[in-house]
Amino acid sequence: MNAGTSRFSTSSGSSKSSRSNRSSGSRRYRHTACTGLALTLPLAALAACGGGGGTDATAEAGSGKGTISVWAHQGQKSESDALQGAVKSFNSSQSKIKVELKLIPDTDYTKTITATDASKLPDVMEFDGPTMANFVYNKKLAAVDDYVSAKTLDNATDAVKAQGEIDGKHYGLGMYDSGLGIYGNKKLLDAAGVKYPKGLADDWTADQFTAALKALRAKDSDGKVVDLQETNGYANEWGTYGFAPIVWSAGGSLLKDGKAAGAIDSPAVVSALKTFQSWKPYADANTDGNAFAKGRVALSWVGHWMYPAYSEALGKDLVVLPLPDFGDGPKTGQGSWAWGIGANSKNAKAAGTFLDTLLNDQNVTAMTKANGAPPATKSALAASELYKQGGPLQLFADQLAKPCGDSDISKSCVAVTRPVTAGYPVVTSKFSEALNSIYGGADPKSALSKAARAIDQDFSDNAGYEIP
Repeated sequence: MNAGTSRFSTSSGSSKSSRSNRSSGSRRYRHTACTGLALTLPLAALAACGGGGGTDATAEAGSGKGTISVWAHQGQKSESDALQGAVKSFNSSQSKIKVELKLIPDTDYTKTITATDASKLPDVMEFDGPTMANFVYNKKLAAVDDYVSAKTLDNATDAVKAQGEIDGKHYGLGMYDSGLGIYGNKKLLDAAGVKYPKGLADDWTADQFTAALKALRAKDSDGKVVDLQETNGYANEWGTYGFAPIVWSAGGSLLKDGKAAGAIDSPAVVSALKTFQSWKPYADANTDGNAFAKGRVALSWVGHWMYPAYSEALGKDLVVLPLPDFGDGPKTGQGSWAWGIGANSKNAKAAGTFLDTLLNDQNVTAMTKANGAPPATKSALAASELYKQGGPLQLFADQLAKPCGDSDISKSCVAVTRPVTAGYPVVTSKFSEALNSIYGGADPKSALSKAARAIDQDFSDNAGYEIP
């Protein structure tokens, strides 16, 4: 999920530094997965476009000079302004390369890339993280390793590199990442006598989280004490980005060795989602988007992008907590928009030069100040006022510093990449449908097994979406 426009990709998503109302938070999931993805319809389109086969697409290096085309999603104004500023600065700083930037509305962006023939795509293009593997599968992206500098690759965080890597090659690098947590109202938690985590080292177990909900309910007039971002809906990318961490924390995965059966519907995952289902009576539907900011609930399960609004509303009463541990350690989603080189570029050397500049500290810092997301470069992350050690959102940086990738998920890692596969559209579609039905009262085992069968059948029909 591009988690807002910059969020997670999703996404991950526009981290809504300027969006404080509910409609903006909801929008995030519809564009990226972060989110923040317009992944549901575009990903369905991706799944339907087929493709694959042949050899890995490789762009031509070219002269390293001349005009290159760049496509990007048009997200919130502050993000677009930061990107346009970066392009203007690059063009004025030298005379060898000229960048022509085209902004496409984020609601149409993924559909546009999907519908455009590979030969007509730009030299450089932005994409929502979870869509990358499908674009590689359909020969629309080339590996960037030979065209960006070693310094740029080395400075990318391990988490964002995991999102952009297939078989040791990097097809995407991002300016920002995303993360999930639980925001707490210290005043309400203290009033209910609820002890809460100070960080990853003392995270709540799932049972302790449930106990906290019960304790808060005893002190609450309507018994609704947590916001689970219900109004975003769960049968979409928010469902996957927001709650696949429960699957991972229970020791399961969305895919294991290319199969969903036994991974997504294991006994531990079924039990964990039954616990998730049990939280519904404690959840405020939050139709106005202000349940947490107005103090109606003490807890809000959401991502980094809500910090500006929540911090403004609660001040010193705001605490930032990890998601609960279902047995295999706390987990979070990660990933957001990224940048890559078009597979049919005739000037990939120039494209790489531009990406080196776009991903430098100056531009990454400007972009992440504009959208509030965690910087996706090591140096900018370490210097960020929000995410540095001692900063108010240090938790999100701590989580991203322990990346799992998309397959090596263990108790010692925290930030999990959504499956890097061209079949991701069907994975997220079927899992989120199952999650939505479980929240609505369906039997978790039946719903998850149905999803696993559908995913595995699709992968079987498409030869596992193997990328040659």
